[in-house]
Amino acid sequence: MSSSVSKAAAALSIARPERPAATIPVARTIRDVKPYQAVSSLEAIQSRPEQVPLKLDWNESTIPPSPKVLEAIHAFLQNAHHLNWYPVLNSTNLIEKLEKFHGVPGDCLLITNGSDDALDTICTTYLDPGDVVLVPSPTYTHFLVFAQTRGAEIVPIYGPDAFESDLEGLLDAVARHRPRLLYLVNPNNPTGVIYSPDEVATLLAACPETLVIVDEAYSEFAGGSCIGLLQTYPNLVITRTFSKAYGIAGLRIGYAMGTPAVIQDLRRVFNPKSVNVLAQIGAMAALDDQDYLNDYLREVREAKLLVADWFAARGLPCRITPANYFMVCFEQAPWVVKRLQEEGVYVRDRSGMNQLAGYVRFSVGTVEQTRDLLARIERALQS
Repeated sequence: MSSSVSKAAAALSIARPERPAATIPVARTIRDVKPYQAVSSLEAIQSRPEQVPLKLDWNESTIPPSPKVLEAIHAFLQNAHHLNWYPVLNSTNLIEKLEKFHGVPGDCLLITNGSDDALDTICTTYLDPGDVVLVPSPTYTHFLVFAQTRGAEIVPIYGPDAFESDLEGLLDAVARHRPRLLYLVNPNNPTGVIYSPDEVATLLAACPETLVIVDEAYSEFAGGSCIGLLQTYPNLVITRTFSKAYGIAGLRIGYAMGTPAVIQDLRRVFNPKSVNVLAQIGAMAALDDQDYLNDYLREVREAKLLVADWFAARGLPCRITPANYFMVCFEQAPWVVKRLQEEGVYVRDRSGMNQLAGYVRFSVGTVEQTRDLLARIERALQS
């Protein structure tokens, strides 16, 4: 720092009056919003470098992404990478790939900074203060924060059984509340409840003035999608992510699909340069390696069979879902979670959610990882 700059800085420091920090009131629409409770295990993992961790708390892929992802990023960084430039605006490079992959026109696609960004953009675009948002519950709660920051009224809908679909209950709720938005995680996190495309179509037809968000974060594991409904129902928007099955959660990239009119509306508020260049490159490379994806999906399916048999043999209630996680009910869930962490297993305690007393959620990995997991659970429960 030059002497003249140093002197100017010192003068400013001396001249600055002593006064208490000002309290700036937050916007009215977020005064009662509670932040999303993101519980990370990274600090605990880093504090135990001698352990091989089983990080099963956030439903991430348990293996690295396709080697093609790393190769593509490495090649970009080794060559004329231009990290000093903004990325491809609106990720049109990835849109071209997704057009062919899904058979969906490019004007029906919006690439976002993770599917959370897509959900936030939808809420920003369509919600006014006081609008009603229906949320089949218990479910993924980060969406609630996005809706609440717009001043919306969140109406949770609980069916008779958290682990069973309730189409009639949803139809009744839509008729009673006439919501602006309906948020449907399909398959649901954490319960695994899934609605077929025909059931979703029934719901869409029953509420033409409601925008129905179908969150398909786990669709690759479930093997189904509502994409085929996009041409018929203009009140449908689907969100998807590369964070789960494709294994690039750290790059933060996802997308929304809807009619051209919906996507055009979302672009009113969306920042076209918000998806970073490495995420764009990684997602395109991941799409190019479907063999790698399918091998991983097969491993997860086989691992879930091991899990079901293991818990059934021990008489512990276990709910296997269509996604990459399962739920187990323990009499002392917090104690079990603590003991598992001592074994290097990091899971998500869901026992505090309505209708989920005692339940702990585990992500599913490969067969080898699952055998290791079951051995560690055995040790934890025997202690």
